[in-house]
Amino acid sequence: MDSRTPSDSKTILTDLVLPSETNPLGNLFGGELLARMDRAASIAARRHSRRIVVTASVNHVAFNRMIALGSVVTVEAKISRAFKTSMEVIIDVWIEDRESGLKTQANEAIYTFVAVDEQGQPVPVPQVVPESDLEKQRYDAALRRKQLSLVLAGKMKPAEATELKALFI
Repeated sequence: MDSRTPSDSKTILTDLVLPSETNPLGNLFGGELLARMDRAASIAARRHSRRIVVTASVNHVAFNRMIALGSVVTVEAKISRAFKTSMEVIIDVWIEDRESGLKTQANEAIYTFVAVDEQGQPVPVPQVVPESDLEKQRYDAALRRKQLSLVLAGKMKPAEATELKALFI
């Protein structure tokens, strides 16, 4: 199985915030943004694995800025790391200034997807080969996040979480 780069999975979805997608303050519903992020992340995971993918977890979401009615919203998703059957996807959300066209990061998230066959059984995925410095940082951090998740779920002993231990030694 050939490895792939994060760029191979890069997915960009751009859309406008419409009145039916906003709360009484005129800002995009958080659930609407989560759905947009899930769609972009699932496309990125599918591009990487070339398989059916399912959302396994939403590991982190930060709603840092409100997104107003009429805003142009861009959701960018890329695989940060692949494990045996799962893939971590980093999602960055940008809003575009109506007058200047400048983009500002509004939100961010980390999702995990699992590749499955037609019966819903997990299948192996290609490994990721990070290229840029940011991709390398995200790749390394993904293993620490996975180990922390496994330790907290009782599926890994803390002594076995070598990447986590390295942070404190």
